[in-house]
Amino acid sequence: MMRSIQSRYALVVATVALLAIAPSAAAQRLKDLASVSGVRANQLVGYGLVVGLDGTGDQTTQTPFTVQAFNNMLRQFGIQLPPGQNIRLKNVAAVSVHAELPAFAKPGQTLDVTVSSIGNAKSLRGGTLLVTPMKGLNGQVYAVAQGNLVVGGFGVEGADGSSVTVNVPSVGRIPAGALIERPSPNAFAEGNQLVFNLHRSDFTTARRVTEQINETFGPEVARALDGGSIAVRAPADPDQKVSFLAVLENLEVEASPAAARVIINSRTGTIVIGERVEVAPAAVTHGSLSVTISENLAVSQPNPFSGGDTVVVPQSEVEVEQEGNRMFYFAPGVALQDIVNAVNEVGAAPGDLMAILEALKQSGALRAELVVI
Repeated sequence: MMRSIQSRYALVVATVALLAIAPSAAAQRLKDLASVSGVRANQLVGYGLVVGLDGTGDQTTQTPFTVQAFNNMLRQFGIQLPPGQNIRLKNVAAVSVHAELPAFAKPGQTLDVTVSSIGNAKSLRGGTLLVTPMKGLNGQVYAVAQGNLVVGGFGVEGADGSSVTVNVPSVGRIPAGALIERPSPNAFAEGNQLVFNLHRSDFTTARRVTEQINETFGPEVARALDGGSIAVRAPADPDQKVSFLAVLENLEVEASPAAARVIINSRTGTIVIGERVEVAPAAVTHGSLSVTISENLAVSQPNPFSGGDTVVVPQSEVEVEQEGNRMFYFAPGVALQDIVNAVNEVGAAPGDLMAILEALKQSGALRAELVVI
């Protein structure tokens, strides 16, 4: 039975691979809509020392962990410092090293690593990272990092305390600076089922993906687990599974349009209005009142021979100005382009547009989710 299923999968894979079907303009590949469960990267982190700095290392009186790490390293080479010895390490800095272990990474391959100072080192420029084990969250060592740092920033300091810093000199990278020692954990070769997790959970998209897979490979090959996951029966043989997945991830599926949302970034003034945002009938006016107060000084000169004194008299001028912005009307079911045109017509700034959108949402006229980040 298993052999017949694998033969059918091989036949379907070969047939679909030979078909030249023009994709729909709105369709997307399955690999762009979802990812395979269990096939992912893993985060690695380590603690190490950067040496060879030009006097820009940690101030050891404020970072005792740098001295402790340095002493531990010397002990590994059989060097024992006298007790109570006060060490000043201007050319050494304690750093954290992190990298991303990709899926299917194998021993002998290399990784790019990022090195960041965790003490008060002024710059890592010109430094060299010593051997640093890099561990995963399970405590296992997956890679070992070492090498010369590439630092894009630099800093210059004068004798009077003035300084100039360009970019961030306390962070550097080592291209191919870590050697993988342990393969990346994954369960891809186990079992005869693949699970696709949608990047954006949506019941309509999950149903369309399921239908497209079943139309291509046969009924009951795929089933939707929920609005974000689809389970697919696959061959148990790893080689056939790779071939099956190569065709599967290139299937064209028309994703469901995203929910109507208006995204407002209150810090930068960025506003993004989704395509399906609509506004119920509403009339909007937005004006601003500006009050300007200026203080001037006038000199009061007494008449000749009057016996008076010359004094300075303050004079205040208050000016009130209100912009006469027009009221604009939103017709029923107005679309995104009409909203943009109406707001541009009155010359509203991003801050004004935020206030208008929030007021429309409060009035119930904005048919969309308002998200403020």
